[in-house]
Amino acid sequence: MAGVAVSRSWAQGMSSDNVKGLVLALSSSFFIGASFIVKKKGLKKAGASGIRAGAGGYSYLYEPLWWAGMITMIVGEIANFAAYAFAPAILVTPLGALSIIIRQETLHMFGILGCVLCVVGSITIVLHAPQERGIESVTEVWDLATEPAFLFYAAMVLAAVFILIVHFIPLYGQTHIMVYIGVCSLVGSLSVMSVKALGIALKLTFSGMNQLIYPQTWAFTIVVITCVITQMNYLNKALDTFNTAVVSPIYYVMFTSLTILASVIMFKDWDRQNPTQIVTEMCGFVTILCGTFLLHKTKDMVEGSSPSFAVRLAKLTDEDGFELEESALLQFQES
Repeated sequence: MAGVAVSRSWAQGMSSDNVKGLVLALSSSFFIGASFIVKKKGLKKAGASGIRAGAGGYSYLYEPLWWAGMITMIVGEIANFAAYAFAPAILVTPLGALSIIIRQETLHMFGILGCVLCVVGSITIVLHAPQERGIESVTEVWDLATEPAFLFYAAMVLAAVFILIVHFIPLYGQTHIMVYIGVCSLVGSLSVMSVKALGIALKLTFSGMNQLIYPQTWAFTIVVITCVITQMNYLNKALDTFNTAVVSPIYYVMFTSLTILASVIMFKDWDRQNPTQIVTEMCGFVTILCGTFLLHKTKDMVEGSSPSFAVRLAKLTDEDGFELEESALLQFQES
């Protein structure tokens, strides 16, 4: 009886739009997780015969393998884009942790535990996610984006990104992983809000209410393009300079945290929920973070050995002899 009650509660709590967003978000995680692996191989292959992306080169643009990974990522991002049009960011964004699971080739016992934690945390968020806000026009989204609270957040993000790019990247970009990831995550939080706005505009347009006549739709489009190009550029630099197993979990934590913050400020997701639901969602998010941390810590664990939790700096050489410098744990603790 208890199981039936839970099922009924879940069915009543999940709107059709939330279910569509959930399915699209899960599909997105699969494609994006696979794309990280393919893009990384393309970057390494391009770096072996030209200037590495981490050193300011763009030789990866001539590498077919990198483009294969990019196309896979585009498919995933399209699914992700559509998911934001149907469901709130607090439901869609944390499910990105599932893409980290897909990237794992072999799993230690604790790695399996990390996967379980990610899945449990994701289910917790799905079951307690807020309903999508009812919006009838893109102008309503524009009004939300131009409220003082979100304008202040956007100004702080742009100021932080400017300082990171101008001052910190030239000095610490090659040694401090948080510099590149900081730019990607900060810009990413703004891009998700713009993607959601554009997705809503397109959804309303396809339903018969043309939103393309509004200048706000095109303003959001410009912001999306600018943010995505910036993210792609600095994410490539991070992937080329540091180990994928290091970049992925840290990027996920920062990007998801900032996106949830931006969504709470702009769309006021928590205004439609009681404190119990909010706390449960946060517990689900923390559970995912713990699972992500375990997946990271056990990524290179050799059978019969335990990784040290001490801060370590090590050079990793892959099978092609491509050297990558791993200093993420130090940077993560410093941040």
